[in-house]
Amino acid sequence: MRALQAAIVLAGAILACISAARAETLVVATSTGTVNIASNFSGTDITVFGSIERDRATVSRASEYQIAVQVFGPGETVVTRRKQRGFGVWVNRDSRTYVDVPSFYAALTTGTIDQIGPPETLRRFQVGLEHLILPERSTGSPDDPAPGDPDFRAGFLRLKLHAGLYRELPGAVTFLSPTLFRATIPLPANVPVGQFRIQVGLFQEGVSLAQHTSAVVVSKTGFEQFMFDLAFTRPLLYGLGTVVLALLTGWFAGIIFRRD
Repeated sequence: MRALQAAIVLAGAILACISAARAETLVVATSTGTVNIASNFSGTDITVFGSIERDRATVSRASEYQIAVQVFGPGETVVTRRKQRGFGVWVNRDSRTYVDVPSFYAALTTGTIDQIGPPETLRRFQVGLEHLILPERSTGSPDDPAPGDPDFRAGFLRLKLHAGLYRELPGAVTFLSPTLFRATIPLPANVPVGQFRIQVGLFQEGVSLAQHTSAVVVSKTGFEQFMFDLAFTRPLLYGLGTVVLALLTGWFAGIIFRRD
């Protein structure tokens, strides 16, 4: 009996190894690993190059591959408020706090989002704005709106889209050959700083065949970086410096435009 159990376990291990050997893998590289933001920064592009590697024993697949390239910026906490009219003026009433949501998000695909796979697959890998996971935090008040309120989610996404920090780019991933592909990720001038996660997924007939994750760091450089660090590490010194600078600027302007 023990010999039979050992044989079954061994056979299962062999089949798993054969299955793993026949699976596709992704080889991905980015045009840069760091993006430096200086005073003249007006946005930039990051190009992702990828190759689909297959084992010799892999059987050719009948349908075409689908690629999804997603970019997740560093997490942030955002409060979305709902304005209501009261006593003749518009005031903020209900609110919803989104915790650790991507400060930047982009989804680039070979075709449309729904060509990647069914909704379950899209939700699992967060492909597209509709399937992006936005964790919420409630204050516990009975007046709080119900979790998952679509109005707050729609308002949050609308603000991010308007700022150019969230976007969907169907058709932005192009195949250079049956196994080589490329995608260009546009970063706006107001891109946040921090570590960005680039997730590349290979799909076919709604099934995930391979996933690859890499990172790109966006950081300020030069005088901007100095002032940014000073504001967060030594806020008192930063505040005194700004006051002194404002006084000197006003004094200098008064001398230039003084009328005798």
